[in-house]
Amino acid sequence: MTGGGILVVNAGSSSIKAAVFPLDGGDAAALTAQVDRIGADAGVTAKDAAGERLPLPPLPGGAGDSHETALAWLLPQLEALSGLRIGVAGHRVVHGGDRFGKPVPVDDATLDALRDLIPLARTHQPHNIAAIQAVRSLWPDMTQVACFDTAFHATIPEAARTLALPAEIRDKGVRRYGFHGQSYQWIANRLPEIDSTAAAGRTVVAHLGNGASLCGLVAGESRATTMGFTPLDGLVMGERPGLTDPGAILFLFEELGMSPEQVRQTLFKESGLKGLSGLSNDMRTLLASGDPAAKLAVEVYVRRIVREIGAMAAEIGGIDALVFTAGIGENAAPIRAAVVEGCAWLGCALDKAANETGGLCITEATKRPPAYVIPTNEEAVIAASCRKILNA
Repeated sequence: MTGGGILVVNAGSSSIKAAVFPLDGGDAAALTAQVDRIGADAGVTAKDAAGERLPLPPLPGGAGDSHETALAWLLPQLEALSGLRIGVAGHRVVHGGDRFGKPVPVDDATLDALRDLIPLARTHQPHNIAAIQAVRSLWPDMTQVACFDTAFHATIPEAARTLALPAEIRDKGVRRYGFHGQSYQWIANRLPEIDSTAAAGRTVVAHLGNGASLCGLVAGESRATTMGFTPLDGLVMGERPGLTDPGAILFLFEELGMSPEQVRQTLFKESGLKGLSGLSNDMRTLLASGDPAAKLAVEVYVRRIVREIGAMAAEIGGIDALVFTAGIGENAAPIRAAVVEGCAWLGCALDKAANETGGLCITEATKRPPAYVIPTNEEAVIAASCRKILNA
């Protein structure tokens, strides 16, 4: 082994995304890996820093049965491929509630607090905790760090985070939290070297992936975001509806007789682009389709983004730059074009050639505000948090 390494873990319900970073610094991962379909015909892939596939053997029998068995097999493989002895694990944890406004080392009290937050994020939190517990049971002496999606938004003003509900409900933790914090932190870190005016001023960041949200940054800090109490709020997403009249949710219960689990399944897995199109939650599929329902889904998606960019600009007092990031934001030129054109009233003027070729700035150089395409790197943010805690 040539040195120390950091394992970054992003655990889902049936998957583990992992990356290995050198402990001594750098934003580039030595390698990345993903285990899919845990519990049912699991498979694993790995790529080096250049994105080339690495020769991982297939998962042996039983290794894909659980997060714990998958990690037990995966970590030695990653050490061998990277040449780095892993000494610390950083975890993406979706919800930090009011208690966690920054990354923290994991101990028994932290784990207990994370379990207490499960009612605020039932779809994500249990899997994040399962990965932490798996690493702890396999390597009990390894330092672990919990990095929270919600923590970046701790700077949102009280009036912006408060929901207009009775105090006895708000006292249970029902308020706007915001998510995608690791991604927004990365953009805030990158902005000073790209546009010093925007970094010191007001920027609207569009994190557009299967999950999607906007964040209004003022001098690099979150002041507003579209996601709220849960990751269901705000923009139309791959499988989630975004902003929805609460009365429509009541209708599902009262008139359609749906159970809580059926409503949860509808809102988290069957709505958004998938529900609108009846075809797919994948923007590439919808853009390539001639189906009218696919066209409608894209139009609804763009319309909501444009509307919410206007709301973000109003809330933070203007806009000095617009940033696109994440899977759709980085790769779907037609979506970026439609959004920028929809924001012409803000002064945005699309540079069609730059947008098509994937340039950093996709708007005309003489017009303000500029729009940028900045690839996100959530894993590097988590790795940096691990280094900071280890060096504290």
